[in-house]
Amino acid sequence: MSAACDTDNLSINLATVREQWDFAGAVDGCLAAGIHAISPWRDQIEKIGLSNAARIVESNGMRVTGLCRGGMFPASDAAGLKSAYDDNRRAVDEAAALGADCLVLVVGGLPEGSRDLPGTREMVAEGIATLLPYARANGVPLAIEPLHPMYAADRACVNTLSQALDICDVCGEGIGVAIDVYHVWWDPELDAQIARAGAKGQILAHHICDWLVPTRDLLLDRGMMGDGVIDLKRIRRLIEEAGYHGPQEVEIFSQSNWWKKPGELVLSTCIDRYRTHC
Repeated sequence: MSAACDTDNLSINLATVREQWDFAGAVDGCLAAGIHAISPWRDQIEKIGLSNAARIVESNGMRVTGLCRGGMFPASDAAGLKSAYDDNRRAVDEAAALGADCLVLVVGGLPEGSRDLPGTREMVAEGIATLLPYARANGVPLAIEPLHPMYAADRACVNTLSQALDICDVCGEGIGVAIDVYHVWWDPELDAQIARAGAKGQILAHHICDWLVPTRDLLLDRGMMGDGVIDLKRIRRLIEEAGYHGPQEVEIFSQSNWWKKPGELVLSTCIDRYRTHC
């Protein structure tokens, strides 16, 4: 099997090499490694400029498997809610310009001073429902990414696939989920909820890494595939049985390890572990 063929279903979330390369450098690094799919972050796009980023994507035939991120809907006042909505419209515009498969939504946590978790989740659902017509009009699917419950207060109050799919079912067409193994591997309802998502074609993205034991930093100590305890092959099998056969997107935040290694080594390791563990 050729190197190019072997990486056809592999995408690199550019957070994985954010400390080594800027956007253009990361694209060059991926191409040199035989990888033709990426998922950039909005701050990386902002630094190079949207038009330049779109030109690089198009001229190199790159697939953008997702843009990270929209969301952060909750706010403590009307001005904050409007600001969040305006920023999410800009995120949709950026995703459309890049031809992204989806805009990934990290929905946000409790507004400052709030302890009302149910009310915050309602705020998220309302924010998504308000944004969705604009996303549909621009041809950008929205992908809710449920985050591990440890992030409920500050990053995402939607913490299970079930919660995310409940929002999708209310909103209708143009929305689905991004299944990140780091956030959902522990869920006792995972099998059933993956099948539920697949039944309506709501799986829009599949993110991979590993859960280290011990995990020294809950945000910045994700593991390379095969270095932790997640049964990656089993989850991939469930996702494929549910009808999703799209890319597996490596997303690793690793302040003390992988961000300190040469980008070429990180990518070659991603390819090797993708072949053997995913």
